[in-house]
Amino acid sequence: MKVSIITIVYNNATCIESCIQSVLSQTYADIEHIIIDGGSTDGTQKVIEPYIPQLGYYISEKDNGLYNALNKGIQVATGAIIGILHSDDLFYEATSIEKVVHSFESTQADLLYANGIYVEREDIAHVKRVYISKPFRKRYLNFGWIPLHTTIYVKKEVFTNYGLYDESYAIASDYEISLRWFKNDTIKKYFLDDFLVKMRLG
Repeated sequence: MKVSIITIVYNNATCIESCIQSVLSQTYADIEHIIIDGGSTDGTQKVIEPYIPQLGYYISEKDNGLYNALNKGIQVATGAIIGILHSDDLFYEATSIEKVVHSFESTQADLLYANGIYVEREDIAHVKRVYISKPFRKRYLNFGWIPLHTTIYVKKEVFTNYGLYDESYAIASDYEISLRWFKNDTIKKYFLDDFLVKMRLG
């Protein structure tokens, strides 16, 4: 079961290499890493360039914002499962995607979500905040509960059937699409009670 990991980046030469290496270090072999660069001007492309043969897809061009970039990545993704790893972020451990795939296979879920942590930008060993989710109950949505977006993985048909990111939202489309998914009773959800991502602050 192929997994497409989408990374969008703009002017992040400092962190993009560790993000790419985090994907390459995964024990699960069938990963397609898609990088959408928004036309960076700080040398990000030069950092990415040596890794292009190991990427599933890469483009560098001006876009219309982060959700437009994410939608570009989704549209070229060929994996059965799609997840997001931002250019500041890292997988929690080398077996993270292996755990995701095993959980999809054993539960037949359409959507999986998990736990994540925020770390210091300059010292990823320094944990600043722990983001713990819990087994889904629809009533939680009424109180503002939503899993950390970069811990959510969905089957590609979820995007096909229920749409892409709404680009009319400047900063909240990830929240809107998460609500769209979690409010939909036909999408089978599974909580993986494990950590999947380290997110740099800043």
